[in-house]
Amino acid sequence: MILQFMDCSVAEIPLRLCSIIPEGISFFEQFLSRLALAYLGAMADSLYYFLVYKPYGMLSQFSPADGHPGLGDLAEFPKDVYPVGRLDHDSEGLLLLTNDKKLNNLLLNPRFAHERTYWAQVDGEVTEEAITALQKGVSFKAKGKEHKSLPARAQKLAAPSIPERDPPIRYRANIPTSWLSLSITEGKNRQVRKMTAAVGFPTLRLVRAAIVDLKIGGMQAGEVVSLSRKLVYAKLKLSDQPQQGFRSRRRSR
Repeated sequence: MILQFMDCSVAEIPLRLCSIIPEGISFFEQFLSRLALAYLGAMADSLYYFLVYKPYGMLSQFSPADGHPGLGDLAEFPKDVYPVGRLDHDSEGLLLLTNDKKLNNLLLNPRFAHERTYWAQVDGEVTEEAITALQKGVSFKAKGKEHKSLPARAQKLAAPSIPERDPPIRYRANIPTSWLSLSITEGKNRQVRKMTAAVGFPTLRLVRAAIVDLKIGGMQAGEVVSLSRKLVYAKLKLSDQPQQGFRSRRRSR
């Protein structure tokens, strides 16, 4: 919006605006509204969105620590970009990195529950009884208190076509492993691991496979993909319209 006025002098700007001001709207209100929208448009042009396949053993931060590499080892990200949420160093899969504060709030605020899907390789052959219990909700400790998980989507899963973990999980010839898919809207610390353990099947490997409709697809461990704002908001089923800082109102007469 600001660029529309770059070819005229400051003195000409009021004339440009006056030609499109609806009757009953003051010039000052219209001018403030347009400045706000122009500012928001300029800000939108500098927003970044990166989808990362975090490898096993990597921290959900840019700097390495305690012998674990950080996200900064994968790419040189813009300075104001940060992960939305986190994955433990022993978990793998999707992380969304952005400097979009609105999106950060929508995804992390518990009021705006969004679904995340995890693939868990568990110890033993998971049963239908365990799947049903996960669907209904199970109890586990969260911050020292008993917590029952909300109803979730759970199902058995054939071994997914994803990169091998480095290092691989421990192998025991006499105990099989199996996979399940679990979609939840909560974000308690190590929740999926606690949920599978609660039904008798400890998690050996955990991969975040989707954030709403942002999916892991054929990504490789350590891969970074740059996405557009429009695509991210569409896949997350959110409105991509910026909130206006000013709102013009008709003046009473």
